[in-house]
Amino acid sequence: MPLAKLAGTSDLGAGRAVRTEPIQQRSAERLDALLDSAAYVVDQVGFDRITTAMIADHAGASIGTVYRYFPDRVAVLSALRDRSMARFRARVAFDIQDSSPQNWWQAIDLAITAFVDLYRTEPGFHIVHFTERQSVAGGPVAGADAEQELVAHSGDDSFPVRLAAVLSDEFGLDGGPDLLFRLEVAIEIADGLLSRAFRDDPDGDSRFIAECRAVAHGYLVSYYGGPETA
Repeated sequence: MPLAKLAGTSDLGAGRAVRTEPIQQRSAERLDALLDSAAYVVDQVGFDRITTAMIADHAGASIGTVYRYFPDRVAVLSALRDRSMARFRARVAFDIQDSSPQNWWQAIDLAITAFVDLYRTEPGFHIVHFTERQSVAGGPVAGADAEQELVAHSGDDSFPVRLAAVLSDEFGLDGGPDLLFRLEVAIEIADGLLSRAFRDDPDGDSRFIAECRAVAHGYLVSYYGGPETA
């Protein structure tokens, strides 16, 4: 089910009734608390200056507790980014299910709205622009900064792949590599404009947010026609 896959579950209602062993639950809660602290510190100092000591201090935990779960600060930031993206995907899936959009553009517009809202309300959400720089061989680049702007990827589990499946299944857009590529382009455009919208304004510059919608809409309509025909 594409919507469930977008949300990251086998069922949109899953997760709430899953039983967890007490030890596993305590470990999950500790991990989540560390990521909550990382999100707070990211908002205070940025992900280029964050340290594991800062995370431990805010969490009221020892530095050893942090290292029990993460080998270094890059691993913490990567885990925080993964959690933020998972929450974004789940939000989009639930919003699509709840709002029952009538066409593909309404679904994409819901995704833009979700991203904007999470930027405003989710601590540390701008971590979505963090990724570990990789060398051509696939390993970390020695001596290089670990941060760079997010570059969309087309792995089997990426957001564009999941969204393409929803648009194809729910709204009849022709699937395949062309749809995936165009969604990646639209997401890159939206990502850049929304990042700029929140660069100096914690609530987001409404002009850039509006242009994000207009540009993404115009680009996709040029290939798929007006939403009313979708």
